[in-house]
Amino acid sequence: MNRRSYLLSLLACLAGSGLAAYGATRTWSVQVTERPGLSDLRTVQTGADLEPWLIGLALVGLAGTGALLATHGWLRRVLGGLLALAGVGVVIGAVAGRAGLDPGAAGSGGTIWPVACALGGAIVVAGGLVAARHGHRWPRMSARYDRKPAPVGAPEAPGLNVKPVDNRAAWDSLDRGNDPTA
Repeated sequence: MNRRSYLLSLLACLAGSGLAAYGATRTWSVQVTERPGLSDLRTVQTGADLEPWLIGLALVGLAGTGALLATHGWLRRVLGGLLALAGVGVVIGAVAGRAGLDPGAAGSGGTIWPVACALGGAIVVAGGLVAARHGHRWPRMSARYDRKPAPVGAPEAPGLNVKPVDNRAAWDSLDRGNDPTA
C-alpha cells in the first residue's frame, strides 16, 4: 500500500499539474469584432490571459512533485499540504476565469479547457492530500552512497590518504610525459 500510494500520488500531482498548465494555455475565448470594409478583428484569450497565476500554480505543482521525491518525513507531509493548496488555487482560478466569460467564437474550447484546467487542479489536490496524509510512511531516496561519518574515537581507515595532494607534482609529471594511470 505504501509504495502504491506513493506512486499514485506522484503521478496524480504530475498529471494534474500538466493538465492544468496545458488547459490554461489553450483558448478560452475568441471575440470577433466586425469591421466594415476590413477583415474581422479577432481577440483571443487564454486561461493564462484571464488568470495569469494559473500557470504559476501549475508550475508550483510540477516542482512540488519533484520535491516529493527528494524529501521525507514531516517535510514531505507539509509539501503535500502545499501541493493541495496550489491545486485549490488552480481550481478557483479556473472557475473564476470562466465565470461570466463569453466564449464567443471559441466554440466548445471555451468550455472544455477551463474544465480541464479545474480537473487538473482537483487531481493535484487529491495527490497533495494523499501526500500530506501518508507521506511520512513512504520510502525515501536511497542513502546507500552517502558518506557515513566515522564514529567518535574510531581509528582511521587503512589506506586513507589524509595528506594534502600536491597537484603541482602531478601536472609536472604529465609535462614530462609520464602516464598517471600506469
